Order: sequence, then structure tokens, then C-alpha cells
Amino acid sequence: IMARVVALQQNQLSFSPLASSLSDFSGTRLQTQLQFKRKLWQPKGSFHVSASSTKKILIMGGTRFIGVFLSRLLVKEGHQVTLFTRGKAPVTQQLPGESDSDYADFSSKILHLKGDRKDFDFVKSSLSAQGFDVVYDINGREADEVEPILDALPNLEQFIYCSSAGVYLKSDLLPHAETDAVDPKSRHKGKLETESLLQSKGVNWTSIRPVYIYGPLNYNPVEEWFFHRLKAGRPIPIPSSGLQITQLGHVKDLARAFIQVLGNDKASKQVFNISGEKYVTFDGLARACAKAGGFPEPELIHYNPKDFDFGKKKSFPFRDQHFFASVEKAKSVLGFVPEFDLVEGLADSYNLDFGRGTYRKEADFSTDDIILGKSLVGV
Repeated sequence: IMARVVALQQNQLSFSPLASSLSDFSGTRLQTQLQFKRKLWQPKGSFHVSASSTKKILIMGGTRFIGVFLSRLLVKEGHQVTLFTRGKAPVTQQLPGESDSDYADFSSKILHLKGDRKDFDFVKSSLSAQGFDVVYDINGREADEVEPILDALPNLEQFIYCSSAGVYLKSDLLPHAETDAVDPKSRHKGKLETESLLQSKGVNWTSIRPVYIYGPLNYNPVEEWFFHRLKAGRPIPIPSSGLQITQLGHVKDLARAFIQVLGNDKASKQVFNISGEKYVTFDGLARACAKAGGFPEPELIHYNPKDFDFGKKKSFPFRDQHFFASVEKAKSVLGFVPEFDLVEGLADSYNLDFGRGTYRKEADFSTDDIILGKSLVGV
């Protein structure tokens, strides 16, 4: 408990000393300077999460985003962790803000099994030879990719699957709950079919359904899309009214949720939505990104998407609709509590990634220029 208290104390954000000299400035000038002054930032998301007992764990994937943070937590818990990947990316990489000693310790303990998960014969032979207690399937998309894993591990204790809140049927009644109707025609139908397979096989399974995931190393241009435009000092084009409500969850909070279901009887054959507790409008998200990165208040340009033909390019990184889910089940059953609020989480992402000059994709403002080049009428 004391260690947790100390960790929390160390992670408290402190305000700039600018606030202590209010009397030295005129009200207008002070307001302008304070508006863009960010809190002093320190890394978060490194506290200990206790699992039930030491396990031999296989992670399908684990070198890109979610698995990078999950594997570190599992290794810290003392589990023997093997990553199953094609070997095209380095098995380990030092994370921004990670100490040399922590990285060395992780690298010395992580194991690797190189292969293609679509090579079902190899999956069966290699996994049956290794034997694993628990499988985390982070990159599974289709049910036929999962069946060989189950066949190879008849004594598997738990199969923990990364699904998606994108499986829910579009509805006027929000937020989405785990009992809501699903859409068998969604682009995530393979994840639905996987959940059905797990149920039919009678294995001990748990499925996690994130909404939009953000954080350092995010290969989906969620926050990065905004950061590129903010850095360039460009207006931010937002479809329709900008009042569409959505939801983001930090990758480190998601990784902790994956730990909380491990060996947890309450998670057996259960589905959990995992994301941040707060919902946000598109306009609000643009402003939150600006605040997190220390940028001025952005200029927001609203447009009617039906007025444009962008071809195969996406003009905005989110689906143009209300889309958010309840995390009450995870809170009540698992004791899940997100550590990051939205601005704080975006600051963590910015400072550990984009703010260091690293990002997944180069800026592409071509669709912006199409929008901004047309005479717009307020929506």
C-alpha cells in the first residue's frame, strides 16, 4: 500500500510556477499565457498489478502496440512470456521513458516463437510441443486462426481475446453495453465469430472489447492525426457539427485490464468493454489534443462529408457517428478503474511519442486542402 501511495505521489502533475506570479501580469496578458501553459508532465502507467499465480503465457502478436505494454506487465508479474510473431519486427524495443535496466530485464526474460499464425500445421505442432497455460490473442481477426491454437492446447487454462466494440449494432440507445445486439455484417464480424467459437468449444475464455485505443506507439492515427495538424498550425477539419460523441481508452489502462482478467474466475466466459470513463465530442477531442501538446486553441472547420469525394482516402480518423460504450461491468466485476483521464492520457502519448519527433505516418493534408479550398457554409 505504501509503495502505491509513493507511486501516486511521484506521479502527481504539478502546475507551472507561472501561476504563483499572477500579480505580475495584467489580467488579459496572464489569461493568454496561462491558456496554453501545460502541466509539468511525468510518465505514468508503471505501477504494479497483481495476478493470481505464475503462468506460462503465449501472446499472439505483442511487438506493435497493445502487446508491448501487456508483455511488460506480465513479465513484471513473474510470468514466462512468449511472443508468437512472424519476426518481421524486433521482438523487443526500448520504450520512450523506459530505463536501461528495466529494458534489459525485460529483454532477458521475453521469449519468441517465430511463425505465421495462418500456417495452421506449424501452429499446432509448435504450440503443442511448447505447452502453454494461457493465451492472449491480441492480433486475431478470424475464427479459423484461433481453432488451431485450441486444438494444440487441450489443457489450456484460459484464452483471453482482444475483440472490439466495433462489433455492436449501430443504435440510438447509448452507451453500448455488453448485452447489446451485435452486427454480424460489421467489419469486425471475424471477432464475433471468434467469440462464438470460444463459447462453442467450452474453453475458459474472456473477451475484451476496446473502443478507440490511444497512447504511445499507436499505429492507428487517432491522436496523431490531430497532432500533425496542430504542429503545422493548420485548421482542423471536422465532419458535420463536431458534436458527435465518442470515447478513447489509453493503451496502458487496456493492458492493466488484460492483467485483471488473468486467472480471475469472475472473468470466465465473459465479455468486457474497456475504455476511458468519459465521453468526448469531436470538437472536444481536438481541443484536448491541443491542450495535451501545449498548442494554442485550434481553429475548427466543420464540413458536410457528402459534399466531397475523397476517393479511398479518409478525411477523418473516426467514424462519423456517436460511438461509445459503458465500462460499468468492468468496474464492478473486475475493479477496473482507468488511470488516465483524456487530456492526461493524450499528454502521455504526445510526450512519449509524437513530441519526440516519432510517429507512425507522415502528415498528409491532401483531404484537408480539398475541404479548405471549397467555400464552406456552417453546418
